[in-house]
Amino acid sequence: MARTAGSHSDITGPRVREAALSLFSRHGYAAVSMRQIAKEVGVQAGALYNYTPDKQTLLFELMRSHMDDLLSARAATGDSGQDAMARLEAFTRFHIHFHSQRPDEVFIAYMELRNLTPENFEVIEGLRRQYENGLEDILSAGQSDGVFAVSDTKIAAMAVIAMLTGVNTWFQEGGRLSLEEVEQIYWDMVRKSVAANP
Repeated sequence: MARTAGSHSDITGPRVREAALSLFSRHGYAAVSMRQIAKEVGVQAGALYNYTPDKQTLLFELMRSHMDDLLSARAATGDSGQDAMARLEAFTRFHIHFHSQRPDEVFIAYMELRNLTPENFEVIEGLRRQYENGLEDILSAGQSDGVFAVSDTKIAAMAVIAMLTGVNTWFQEGGRLSLEEVEQIYWDMVRKSVAANP
């Protein structure tokens, strides 16, 4: 199939992904058609298949890109040489800051998992586990050092991540609290929830 006149893969491809991201986050994956995505981009519906084989691939690539960015950004923080308490604080602040800049990606990453094929779900879950395992490693190190007291590090890690991700459901720039103030409040809550001597 010929590419639509005036379109360029390095421009239209990202626009297709941006349109899918926006539409999926606003209306839900199941309610969005390839025709709607094409209309948002400004191309014929058939032209979309020059950039993606199907809607499922778009969803998977959006989720995988988000997780790849998350893992890369987390790895770049360079806090691995610090003690467990400092690493936990760095994780807390990183998670809130990173996710606050990507509300659409976060919404899709958590709400649309059910719409992935089993094969795609397995890949995304593997990436999510990598991220969760990083926090669990911090909690385990703190437990070994006697600074954290948690009965189950895996459950504690998932609980902390769920709490931190919840900021995206209510925080708005220009509201009563700045993002930095929110980070501090949440860090105090996280610390007290796991510390041996809060």
